[in-house]
Amino acid sequence: MKNPSVPYIAPMAVFLIFLAVGNRLGLGLWEFPLRAAVLAAVLWFVSRGVIDLRMPHWLASIGVGVVVFAIWIGPDALWPGYRSHWLFQNSITGQVSSSIPEDYKTSTLVLIFRTIRAVILVPIIEEIFWRGWLMRWLINSNFQQVPLGSYAPSAFWITALLFASEHGPYWDVGLITGVIYNWWMIRTKSLGDCILAHGVTNAVLSAYVVCVGKWEYWL
Repeated sequence: MKNPSVPYIAPMAVFLIFLAVGNRLGLGLWEFPLRAAVLAAVLWFVSRGVIDLRMPHWLASIGVGVVVFAIWIGPDALWPGYRSHWLFQNSITGQVSSSIPEDYKTSTLVLIFRTIRAVILVPIIEEIFWRGWLMRWLINSNFQQVPLGSYAPSAFWITALLFASEHGPYWDVGLITGVIYNWWMIRTKSLGDCILAHGVTNAVLSAYVVCVGKWEYWL
């Protein structure tokens, strides 16, 4: 029998492999559409049965997404040099840097597919993994018996902390974001609403990255 965790975990595993590989595939500009295509294929062929895009609280979810965006850029906007502190950039969390090579920042192809990844693919991948699977699995390994949005303190905080660790030098705002998205899942019991909130955050952040040139936010 197929492991019920696979559809929730597989896209995240592929995504993390791509992050670990970095820009070393040697495919040039075509690396960006290839990554998007592979992630979309995994979501479609492996995970589509667990993706629920119903958004009963869509307007509030948009608001949550915008608030998280403000939290994400707030410290760096208010206190220049904030992110250079050793608490954020060190041998464990890594250094602030962009995943976009300098000579690709003017490429329409790269910007389109990097935005698609950030706004559409990553919110689905991360929400089905963090809020759809891990928060439930930490409550009961037979996670299908645990309703979406169930609360247990250990599951809530472990998920938030691991979500923060995924964001390297931005772990502080990543932790706050993880807490907010966890809370929103508990509040709405809706995977679709969490995907929407996450997607809005990434959409506004992507626009900010491209318009203001803050490429470091695209990890």
